[in-house]
Amino acid sequence: MTTLGVLADSHIPDRVARLDPRLIERFIEEKVAAILHAGDVSIPGVLKQLEKIAPVHAVKGNRDVFALRHLPMQVRLNWEGTSVGLAHGHGNFGTYMLDRLHRTVYGRVVGRYIQRLLATFPEVDVIVFGHLHLPCNFHIEGKLLFNPGSTSYPWPRGDPATFGLLYLEQGKPALGEIIELS
Repeated sequence: MTTLGVLADSHIPDRVARLDPRLIERFIEEKVAAILHAGDVSIPGVLKQLEKIAPVHAVKGNRDVFALRHLPMQVRLNWEGTSVGLAHGHGNFGTYMLDRLHRTVYGRVVGRYIQRLLATFPEVDVIVFGHLHLPCNFHIEGKLLFNPGSTSYPWPRGDPATFGLLYLEQGKPALGEIIELS
C-alpha cells in the first residue's frame, strides 16, 4: 500500500506564518511516499520544507501567479496502478473571475467545481483538488474526489484546518482520510 500526504490552500504567509508542525509530524509518521499540494502554496519555501519529507507534486493555484508561476495547472500521476489527477480547481483566469461573480450572487456552489474537474480528468481514478477550502472525500462517477480542505483558512470559517492522506493499493479502490488540525 502507498500512502500519500495531501494538502491545499496553505496560503503562507498571507493567512498563516508557517505550516502547522502537526501536519509535518503526521506526514513523517505515516512515511508518506509523496506529497500532493493542490495549489495556493503562495511561497516556494513551503515546497522546500515539504521536499525534506518526500517528493512533492504541486500545481498552481490562483494565489501562485507570482513566485510559483512555473507550477503546472494540472498533473496526472500514477501509483499502485491508480491514476491521480491533481489540480487546484479554479480553471483559467476567466473561469476564476466568473466563479467569483457566481459565488457573490449564489453562494459557494461546489457542483460547479466538481463538474469542471470531472471534465478535466475523465480518465483518472482519483481527482485531488483544492480552491474550495472545504474538505471533500466522496466517490462520483467511479472516481474518488478528494479535497483536503485548507491547512490555514478553512470553510466554513471557524471549522478546523485540515489536510489529508490518500491510501492506494493495487487492485483496490483508493481511500481518502481527512485529518483535522484542531
